Amino acid sequence: MIIPDTSVNDIDFSKVKEYINAIQKSETDDEIEISESLLTNLNIIKDSRLSLGGLLFFAKNPQKYRPAFCVKAISFFGNSIGGTEYRSSQDIEGTIPQIFEETMRFFRTNLFHIQAGQNFNKVGILEVSQTALEELFQNALVHRDYSKNSPIRVMIFDNRIEIISPGALPSSLTIDNIKVGNAVVRNNLLVSYCSKLMIYRGFGSGITRALAAQSNIELYNDVEGEQFRVVIPRPEKR
Repeated sequence: MIIPDTSVNDIDFSKVKEYINAIQKSETDDEIEISESLLTNLNIIKDSRLSLGGLLFFAKNPQKYRPAFCVKAISFFGNSIGGTEYRSSQDIEGTIPQIFEETMRFFRTNLFHIQAGQNFNKVGILEVSQTALEELFQNALVHRDYSKNSPIRVMIFDNRIEIISPGALPSSLTIDNIKVGNAVVRNNLLVSYCSKLMIYRGFGSGITRALAAQSNIELYNDVEGEQFRVVIPRPEKR
């Protein structure tokens, strides 16, 4: 997918250098020339315009061209999406790595921490598995349907966490398939960038790892609503 009206002027070249460093596993000379030819070879641009991957990983302001490619995060009082009171609400924007980091910060801020035998002065561990949260949210960012002009929604209720991403599973996949690691890559370029710039492994095993870390996770493939929903139960308060 090519993003109309974009140009190389929309690129944050420090992010491109970070990517080149990750590929080469060494520091890039600050004076290196990042030409249009190099950007094209890296699939960041095509015909001088940004690709979808180029926009989502290397743009200065991705939401300038795709405002809905963001995360709407909210922490409610109670357990109803119809509730009118909430603890915290945030529209999270930026590149995919920036959105990932900021959303994980939202989780850490709005979920309880448990000392679990740790020193009293330490922050403690999250009440739910951080590994599961990371895997499931990265999965939403990478595998959502970017042809749909909708944000990812993150909702924290008193009894659960929900992550809702645009687009149901591809027709060849089922919930049972993905639980055992089967995958159909919807966004190959995003997977490639993620594997270099994030902790994403790209082997289709994210759901499997999340379930291994927290077995009570619930997955819902809403074909009619064209969305995929993950529910992570929170521990009962004592």
